[in-house]
Amino acid sequence: MLLIQGRAGGTDLTGTLYERGERSPTFKGAPDEDAPYIWVCDAFYEVESGGQQTTIDDREVNVAFESPMPQGFETRERAIEAAEEHIRTQFARVGLDPETVEIEVTKTEPGQH
Repeated sequence: MLLIQGRAGGTDLTGTLYERGERSPTFKGAPDEDAPYIWVCDAFYEVESGGQQTTIDDREVNVAFESPMPQGFETRERAIEAAEEHIRTQFARVGLDPETVEIEVTKTEPGQH
C-alpha cells in the first residue's frame, strides 16, 4: 500500500492507495472489489462557521469534512495521478494554490501507519 501525502500552508493531508492483492476497506460506497488499485482519502472544504477550526497558511480556517469517497483504478499510474489531483484539490478548497502542494509517496505495509 502507498501513503500519498500532500503538504502546504503548514498542514498536510494523507490518503491511502491499496495496491493489487491488498485488502482495501469495505464500507458503503466502496468501489468494486475487483479494481486493482483503490484510493481512499478524506475530502474537506472551508465553511463560514461550524466545522473544525484549524490554522492553514497562518490563518484560522473553519473546515468541514466529507465522507471519504473511495475510487477504483485499473493502473497504478492513473491511481497515483488521481490521488495527487485529489490532494491538490482539497488544498485549493481552503484557499491555497494547488501548485504549492508538495506531494510525497511512501510505500508501507498494512498496519504500519
